[in-house]
Amino acid sequence: MSTNLRNILDLTRDVQAAANMGASAAQVNELLGRAVETLGRLVPFDLATIMELEGEELAVRVARGELAGPAVERHRLRLRDFPAIRQLLENDRARAFRESDHRDGDGDAFDGVLDLPHGHSCMVVPLRVKSDALGIMTFDRRVCQEYAPAVVELADVFGKLLAVAMSYGEQTALLQRLGDQLAEQNRLLGERVQGRAEACSMLEACRSPAMLQVVHLARQVAAANTPVLVTGETGTGKEVLANAIHGWSARAGRPLVGINCAALPPNLIESELFGHVKGAFSGATAARMGRFQAANGGTLFLDEIGELPVDLQAKILRALQEGCFEPVGSDRTVRVDVRLIAATNLDLLAAVANGRFRQDLYYRLAVFPIHVPPLRSRREDVAVIAEGFLASLARRTGRGPWWLSERARRWIEAQEWRGNVRELVNTLERATILSRGAELDLAASADLAAGTPPPGAAEPDPPAPLPTLEEMERRHIRRALELTGGRLYGPEGSARLLGINPSTLRSRMQKLGLGGARDHRQPG
Repeated sequence: MSTNLRNILDLTRDVQAAANMGASAAQVNELLGRAVETLGRLVPFDLATIMELEGEELAVRVARGELAGPAVERHRLRLRDFPAIRQLLENDRARAFRESDHRDGDGDAFDGVLDLPHGHSCMVVPLRVKSDALGIMTFDRRVCQEYAPAVVELADVFGKLLAVAMSYGEQTALLQRLGDQLAEQNRLLGERVQGRAEACSMLEACRSPAMLQVVHLARQVAAANTPVLVTGETGTGKEVLANAIHGWSARAGRPLVGINCAALPPNLIESELFGHVKGAFSGATAARMGRFQAANGGTLFLDEIGELPVDLQAKILRALQEGCFEPVGSDRTVRVDVRLIAATNLDLLAAVANGRFRQDLYYRLAVFPIHVPPLRSRREDVAVIAEGFLASLARRTGRGPWWLSERARRWIEAQEWRGNVRELVNTLERATILSRGAELDLAASADLAAGTPPPGAAEPDPPAPLPTLEEMERRHIRRALELTGGRLYGPEGSARLLGINPSTLRSRMQKLGLGGARDHRQPG
């Protein structure tokens, strides 16, 4: 068997192997590098590259030969500046460029990057699959001699084979991305289903006129895909309302994905929302899907949207209006079908007036605003919310059940609850930990929170010896960690459960000698 025939067979086997196994992007890159090196036994070169088409530019994906280096690997070629290469890519035929073709640099893909003599050996091979242009393969030599027609024809044949391998790699990468999206959606869906049902039940149980109106509006807008802007004080239950709107909508079987815009540094929010490609920034060691893509087909909940950086608001507006965006570091457009619910405790119109919030984004979000009233203005709902929370806590933890005496009900309905529902459930959570039996000791819970007994609350009779405050705090935090599986951050984390900042909680844990927390930063 001749050497040339053996080389051809080796190269063919490599391409066939990639096609058979549905190679990954990394495997395809390795294959392409091997293919170029093998082809080099038949097509002499000092530089051979495979350049991938990205929009209207060609970017180097693989480079081999003595002239390969960082400058070549970083090179990008704009097709508008190289009409001969654009035409070649469209015509699907390899071409060897002659001395006359180099006078204006049109046929030289590395004009201005490498100092090659005019008339040097140069060949460009288009990489196409059916009607899709994937890129080009280039060959350059320092010698001034045109590639022979037989060599050009051979390179053209293998260019078609390599294009097939690249196409398989792209399809595999697409399937992987879709698989990742499905897995992420399933995970989020599993976490949210129970919370969604509880949110719907909690709102349906409300009796105050103010909340009956909120529920009426929420049910009406749930049937549409209209963006919803939920406003209200901190802790009023804006996320609960978002869960209920999603649960009452036709998207209920799809994920509800949330993110707290105030919980992340500005330089990370864009990546969290839109994802990023590998190498997009320092620390981006792998591509990552963003919340918009994870919510595809479902609902995206942006809590504290008033905290979004102004320069990111334009990208949010485009994603909302056109349903498309580009991940950080990528020029490839991703299209999604997402219903947006935003929430804030800020006066967004005031933020618009002082330039901290885009006016066009505000009016796009505020198509259907719903205001959640504070708990002190809907006292009829306090006991309903309390009993619903206690039942939910018993189901989640396997403890309880607990009940409120008539005196306890009157006491919670008389409080101002400046922290709204969040303060109420924190008080109840503490009471379930401190109380000895099924009847909750709200007095002890209030003592721990405020340092003074609540008005009208009876002292324990007979008084029992109490642990020190430090020991009580240690037990309380340990119990919160048990309930959240050791998670500190995010909507299901211990910090949210305890109603304090995650960094404050970590500091207290260190002081109290507590460990075992999982540092899962998962805002939302």
